[in-house]
Amino acid sequence: MTPTPSRRTFLAGTALATLTLTATAAPADATGATPTWPTVFPLPDGWLPEGIAIGGKPYAYLGSRANGGIYRTDLRTGEGTVLHAGGTGQIAVGLKLDHDGLLYVAGSTGVARVIDSRTGELLTTHQLTAPAGHFINDVTLLGGRAWFTDSRDAVLYGVPRGGRTGEIRALPLTGDWIQLPDVNNANGIVDTPDGRALIVVKSTPGELHKVNLRTGLTTKITLVGQENVVNGDGLYRIGRTLYVVQNRLNLVSVWTLDRTSTTATLTRTITSPDFDVPTTAARYGNRLYLVNARFTSPQTSETTFTGVAVSL
Repeated sequence: MTPTPSRRTFLAGTALATLTLTATAAPADATGATPTWPTVFPLPDGWLPEGIAIGGKPYAYLGSRANGGIYRTDLRTGEGTVLHAGGTGQIAVGLKLDHDGLLYVAGSTGVARVIDSRTGELLTTHQLTAPAGHFINDVTLLGGRAWFTDSRDAVLYGVPRGGRTGEIRALPLTGDWIQLPDVNNANGIVDTPDGRALIVVKSTPGELHKVNLRTGLTTKITLVGQENVVNGDGLYRIGRTLYVVQNRLNLVSVWTLDRTSTTATLTRTITSPDFDVPTTAARYGNRLYLVNARFTSPQTSETTFTGVAVSL
């Protein structure tokens, strides 16, 4: 996910906590079949979204780069409300929802937060790095830890799951990983199909890497059918199918991983006229839901933002 110089805090306050928006598309039918659910739904003006997470129920959670707030949308209707108001100086980018209802939030400014998705209560704050010179960007869940990327340093950070405090594990990236200065490196992150390693997208120059969880040794994944995944942002995986959101290209490239997750073959691309620099993705049913960060548009309190659904 790409940072923005905006650090506005205009969304903080109790008034926002009661804000509700309604999508104009038709609601779900009585059977809950997703084809009638909205394919575009609004977020608050000036929300500056980037991350999205969905669990086993039809609710999407979307973070704010403006103040670290969390917005919850009912996917059946497109209606939403602020779950967690955030605060001055806070940022919410990558998100992941655990089976126990805990929401893990990459905080950009060196922190990772754990929020109760049912109440919006902030449960735990993990200080991963100093704020300067780091960009805690995205998160995935594997084993007993939530793993966070740092786009400005060649290190992954693992924090205990379950809202517990405890030892933070720093895992330096070695092997094929070459850290580049002054650009976003590690960005989106998922586990491999066998659950034994991690896959990280390197936004610049557009590479996928398999990371050994024990040693941090990385292996560059061979891409077949497309030279790179430049502007690679959020990752989402279903079985051996890997979805790579390429934000400023306004597309999602779809790859099939081989048995060892060392080769990825392009099978198709997904795009939509409703894409406006999508950054991250999450799945519900037969749809992939993405958030439009609109990095090429003004990032102000009046800028409009949306979430978008496309068929898998």
